[in-house]
Amino acid sequence: MIDPQISEWISQIIRWVHVITAIAWIGSSFYFIHLDLSLKKREGLAEGVGGEAWQVHGGGFYNMRKYLVAPPELPKELTWFKWESYSTWISGFFLIVWVYYLQADLYTVDPAVRALTTWQAAAIGIGGLALSWLVYEGLCRSPLGRNGVLLGVVLFAYILVAAYAFTQVFNGRAAFLHTGAMIATWMSASVFFVIIPNQKKVVATLLAGQTPDPKLGKEAKLRSTHNNYLTLPVIFLMLSNHYPLAWSSAYSVGIVGMIVIAGAAIRHFFNSQHAGKGSPWWTWALAALCIWAAIWLSIIGKPGNANMAQAPSAATPEVVTASFDEAVLAIQSRCSMCHAAEPVWDGIPIAPKGVRLDTPEEIERHREMIRVQSVLTHAMPPNNITEMTLDERRAVATWLAARDTATR
Repeated sequence: MIDPQISEWISQIIRWVHVITAIAWIGSSFYFIHLDLSLKKREGLAEGVGGEAWQVHGGGFYNMRKYLVAPPELPKELTWFKWESYSTWISGFFLIVWVYYLQADLYTVDPAVRALTTWQAAAIGIGGLALSWLVYEGLCRSPLGRNGVLLGVVLFAYILVAAYAFTQVFNGRAAFLHTGAMIATWMSASVFFVIIPNQKKVVATLLAGQTPDPKLGKEAKLRSTHNNYLTLPVIFLMLSNHYPLAWSSAYSVGIVGMIVIAGAAIRHFFNSQHAGKGSPWWTWALAALCIWAAIWLSIIGKPGNANMAQAPSAATPEVVTASFDEAVLAIQSRCSMCHAAEPVWDGIPIAPKGVRLDTPEEIERHREMIRVQSVLTHAMPPNNITEMTLDERRAVATWLAARDTATR
């Protein structure tokens, strides 16, 4: 068994690599979308040049040109933008395996949802990602692929169905993460199986002085468009594991839908701007409406609604102290085995996020975090692994309510 401290470092290094590669992929993707949409056809351009764009950066000027046919000379240093995508997916897959499969009892499996073994959780997760790619590719190659809008609607519905399916086997955190990983798999697999191979065929055809099959460009363009509009929703879903109000809601699938629409709307605004087609400000109104809807769904659907205690009508110091004593007892008996100066839970070398709850002073100091993680949501303990009861959560809620009343 790996030393917990080494395990912690491995997790952080994989996460670090994943973030770095994701920045590189998203950055290059957004740049080329902007470049492609901003190309202008000007007089005097060489034959075969479809457009150019002038840019300034770092004190220098850049003249970017897009060739629609093979240029007279093709340098050996031709750069293919593909490893940003591949390395992002590979590092992300390693991260899922390391955190969500090898530590499934903490981060993936909730017996209240579905009693799974580590290997069952991993098989469902990996199988779900693979199956989703086959479904996505099949839809893109079907007659639906000729109608971009209709295909987009069907894919949106499929995302919601998949998100719901994940919530039926995993805890909310893992369900959100796997929904994001599913979309990211579509994106990266499109680069690997469609976009790059088609580009290579086009380059070879042009170098041979022939006309490329238009179908190759259409297939790649369809996938690139999906990648463009799905980037922002994927980022949200990947970051959501830190914010339980989203994934712990009873309406988490609806939240996924609202975020997908909001992210796509924001990208549409920038796509239109870069293409010189004006600024469709309505997209920001739509995005804001969807985000507010997501917030509302998180509030009305939070599991902590059952925990909320009525604040005592007279929150005297004695009442606050008595409720605090009960809360301390509940927290220390259910949380301090991990959140302590020296955690005793196997595999946890230091208190998660550096949060200690082993003294009344530390509990008081972290009260707002406790409110979100254990009262408003049931994010902690993870998967309720220490079997914190509803009465204990209510005791914590009563203390917080009494304290709020006393300090008004």
